[in-house]
Amino acid sequence: MLRNAVLISFAFIGTVVGAGFASGQEALLYFSAFGTQGIWGAVLSSVLMLIAGVTILQLGSFFRAKEHMEVLGSISSKVTSWVLDIATIVTLFSIGFVMFAGAGSNLNQQFGLPVWIGAVLMLALTIGFGMLDVDKVTASIGFLTPFLLAFVIIGCGWTLMSAHPDWSALNAAAAQVDTTLPNWWISALNYTGLNVMCVASMALVIGGNQLDTRAAGLGGFFGGLGYLIMLLLLAVSLLVKIDTVAGDDMPLLSLITDLNPTLGTIMAVVIFGMIFATSLGMFFALGKRLSRGREERFRVIYIAACLIGFVLSFVGFQTLVSVVYPILGYLGLLLIAVVTLAWLREVPKLRKEGDRRRRALDLTRAKMDPRERFTKNDERELQYITAKSVVDDEELIEALEDEVAQELAEDEEVEFDPEDADSPVVYVSYTEPVAAEEYEPDEPWNDTTIDELIAADEAEEEPER
Repeated sequence: MLRNAVLISFAFIGTVVGAGFASGQEALLYFSAFGTQGIWGAVLSSVLMLIAGVTILQLGSFFRAKEHMEVLGSISSKVTSWVLDIATIVTLFSIGFVMFAGAGSNLNQQFGLPVWIGAVLMLALTIGFGMLDVDKVTASIGFLTPFLLAFVIIGCGWTLMSAHPDWSALNAAAAQVDTTLPNWWISALNYTGLNVMCVASMALVIGGNQLDTRAAGLGGFFGGLGYLIMLLLLAVSLLVKIDTVAGDDMPLLSLITDLNPTLGTIMAVVIFGMIFATSLGMFFALGKRLSRGREERFRVIYIAACLIGFVLSFVGFQTLVSVVYPILGYLGLLLIAVVTLAWLREVPKLRKEGDRRRRALDLTRAKMDPRERFTKNDERELQYITAKSVVDDEELIEALEDEVAQELAEDEEVEFDPEDADSPVVYVSYTEPVAAEEYEPDEPWNDTTIDELIAADEAEEEPER
């Protein structure tokens, strides 16, 4: 579980941390521009993002979401879900084409290349990797995150250790930075709303790919902690160097380059990678949503969205971040409220469903692992759990068997043939005959039908509703 949680956290951070964050542009406009008060804004935003990460990933896992409307349609009214759906689609597309602009600005600032070269390269990578399945997309996004973490910690840490800041002078310099937001706490709320709008759709898909709701929630928690560390370091470092980085499209790149030109070159590649991660996440989630009900057209829709976004990206990166992002942030506050209230309402169900799935996974291991005994009682219990789950029976069984098959295929201590997994040996226990009045079943699965068990369970849960 811990391994899955870490992988989820990297994918989550990779989705949130795009061109605006990795460049330092977001931290500059939303936090450093407010001087030392902006640091408190970064703390507030990070804590809220941690909470949002846990709730979104767990809800995605609970509903086994393949696109965001599978969740939004279940947790809110028709009108609210429609408004959030439209807002999410607009966000995915807007952030997606901002990534193309960011890629162009990145290579232009560091290498002097024309803006269109970076944009074209990003377009090609986004389309190419978007043809993969969700597991490979998630892995691609998460793979790049540790590199950014390392560079932010090293670069910002070195900047802070070598700095001798005059906070009064820095506050005065920060006041000269243009920002469309009125104060630090509104800025923090807006930024959290923006990030939730950015991350929600892909995070629901990432969570939906995880059977274990607890692992999904833990991934959101770890991701939130990593994000908090990065954002605080970045906001404070940019404030310390605000005289030199203000006005740059890529202030973090400028900061790293000032430390060491070679590190600056490497950082440019890392930033390009994080831009790619967010671009891929945004357009992949957008394609999944727009192809809902016509999944066979996903690739056509995905490529078309990427091409349209590419054309719109030439408006200019800094302009897009300063104008488009705040608007999206205010829309995101509604989404935060809906998701958080839904999560609080569904906590008991989330816990029960998570317990069911973990037990079902244990039973499926016993069923498929040739080293284990899978009894008739085990078989009936597994049938009960899959029938009781919020996920469709066949879909859950397929997901369970796929996960166990992957585990067994990677286990060097067992010879596992996936083709033999459909024919497990089921053991039947023998007991001595006893009188009817003396008989007491040790398991409920012996004498009760699956339908009767479900009915009894639902009757027990009724007072909770």
